[in-house]
Amino acid sequence: VSADNRYRLFVNGRSVSVGPARSDVLHWRYERVDLAPFLTAGANRITATVWNWGDARPMAQISHRTGFLIEGESSNALDTRSNWQVLRDLSRTFVMPDGQALGGYYVAAPGETYVAAADPQGREGGAWVAAVNVGGNPQARAISRGADPYGNAGDWQMVTSELPPMEETPQRFAAIRRASGVAAEPGVLNGTRNMLIPANTTASILLDQGELTNAYPVLTASGGAGARMMLTYAESLYDAEGNKGDRNAVDGKTIRGVTDTIVFDGGTERQFSPLWWRTFRYLQLDITTGAEPLALQDVSSIFTAYPMQQRAGFASDQDWIDPIWEINWRGLRLSAYDTYMDTPYWEQLQYVGDTRIEAMVTLYNAGDDRLVRNALTLIDQSRMPDGLTASRYPSADAQIIPPFSLWWVSMVHDYWMHRDDPAFVAGFVPGIRGVMSWYEGQVDETGLLGPMPWWNFLDWAPQFGIGMAPGSQTGHSATLSLQYSYTLRRAAELEDRFGEPALAARYRAQSEALNAAVRARAWDEGRCLFADTPEKTSFSQHTNVLAVLAGAVPPGEQAALMERVLADASLIQATVYFRFYVDEALVQAGLGDRYLERLDLWREMVRLGLTTTPESPEPTRSDSHAWASHPNYHLLASVLGIRPGSEGFRSVRIAPMLGAMDRASGTMPHPLGQITVDLVRTPAGGITGTITLPSGLPGVFIWQGRETPLAPGTQAISLPDE
Repeated sequence: VSADNRYRLFVNGRSVSVGPARSDVLHWRYERVDLAPFLTAGANRITATVWNWGDARPMAQISHRTGFLIEGESSNALDTRSNWQVLRDLSRTFVMPDGQALGGYYVAAPGETYVAAADPQGREGGAWVAAVNVGGNPQARAISRGADPYGNAGDWQMVTSELPPMEETPQRFAAIRRASGVAAEPGVLNGTRNMLIPANTTASILLDQGELTNAYPVLTASGGAGARMMLTYAESLYDAEGNKGDRNAVDGKTIRGVTDTIVFDGGTERQFSPLWWRTFRYLQLDITTGAEPLALQDVSSIFTAYPMQQRAGFASDQDWIDPIWEINWRGLRLSAYDTYMDTPYWEQLQYVGDTRIEAMVTLYNAGDDRLVRNALTLIDQSRMPDGLTASRYPSADAQIIPPFSLWWVSMVHDYWMHRDDPAFVAGFVPGIRGVMSWYEGQVDETGLLGPMPWWNFLDWAPQFGIGMAPGSQTGHSATLSLQYSYTLRRAAELEDRFGEPALAARYRAQSEALNAAVRARAWDEGRCLFADTPEKTSFSQHTNVLAVLAGAVPPGEQAALMERVLADASLIQATVYFRFYVDEALVQAGLGDRYLERLDLWREMVRLGLTTTPESPEPTRSDSHAWASHPNYHLLASVLGIRPGSEGFRSVRIAPMLGAMDRASGTMPHPLGQITVDLVRTPAGGITGTITLPSGLPGVFIWQGRETPLAPGTQAISLPDE
């Protein structure tokens, strides 16, 4: 089953499938659905709601034209080339919000206006007409991608979706936080008592979910002919100065956000739910009735997201970490649907920079690699003829951020190290070569990257303007040159394993040449730091961190450099996104014991009542940005020190850096089972505890430079201080 733009399939009135998973026309996805569990003896009714947002479609939605397809695997009785009928629903119209009025860049799903009197539900008569074939040969079954004997690719080229069905779970609001024009009735939140809005009344009701959520709101009401209700969805409320502040506070605050509107027709038990889910913590109902009262009978919602399950855990003697773990996990969950998303509220776009971090948190927390594989594949499909990938994909409008193409190469390397899936990884080598070839052409006579086209986003540090490091446009950015060098080293390892050793050697030589050019032109002897450009007028954490990660700093000098990076407040500071790389450099430099000091920003998130991780420090546009969820990776990979010991995670290396902790434990999923670490620091500075590895997974434990072999199963660890 598939559709353009979207569908919801019903069997005897029961929803059984939603889709299709987003992609592009040359790789249009279809879901495989087993209808047998939903069928009953005798006649069965198969229906679908299909919609096309048209000009109001989300940026992440690519489209060819409106269409719907069902094809049976064992029978063609349901095939849409047979006797399907169609009825156009005129009760809903789409209204694209004004992003500027909302407070930022908004390209997610539009709001809806629903006029109950125009709903065709239950009309079984002559309004139904025979469906018309809109593509391909009406006598042929759906064509899989590349299967047309003459090579035609003018319509949807069908590719099966490897993703599971999205989760849909009913949930209830936590509270009515305020009401005006009507008496609050908490019973409406569980459907036990009606809230009556009298005739000729203007009322407002603010509902609080208690935490941020992705959900389809479900509202049931009776009566109120001609009454209008506007539903406003918001991540948080705003004070008079436009600030969010404490997300739990509502006094003196107002709401702004995406809206839906319902026009009631006076019928009984009218139920409304939008076609697409909304992201909200707060939902405000603004109601105006006419001559007839409106009985609001029930307000709830249906949570939805990729069906990710938490299979990891972390515990320690630092209890303040627990709520940080929770908001990171929720932030990841809400930014994962049929693709990863930067923010579920504002954009719902799969950006590579965000996705690399989200993928690592997913592998360490859930162990589910299907959405990771999907992301790698989609970004590979976005490639331009010159070799670069798009910055985000799927996307109706192309956007190019060259550094994100480099992060995609690093994503492939991440996957190679964490999953024993060589055939899948090998398929990306040609695309990696395209990216590296494009970058090679940008190096000028200085040995650094010259002026760079497109948007060379690095981080949202205020000094970077629109996120670009100094020298991005004028040329000779040490920062971008070091990211290129960092990526060349990873591409070389992939070429060694899957491609051409000579090309791997060439990549390594190019990396060394870039590092040498950065050392010669951007090193400042007075500050003992790398500048962002040869002019040495700007210095950032970003450049120095990338120098460590790219190997431009000898191993024996990395720790001292990173100490200066942390201590020098005059450096342009990495914001919440790029802190992932600062912390990776700390670990590489042997300073992972400093990691816990780095969590003050997340402690502030908890203090402000955030229930997910935001896009940036205050003030932030988005309260839900999973690129900030990386502590749930670092607590396992850096504090407990659980990392692959070899490609494919065929062995494990456990090198804990506990910092101020005297006790820390955790578990994380591995393809072979669970890895469990339970450690206690002795008064003398040694370490004791137990480590459990799944069957078939060997490893090594490292403490203060000493290595102890690990075998599958449970084993005791006891190492005294040196």
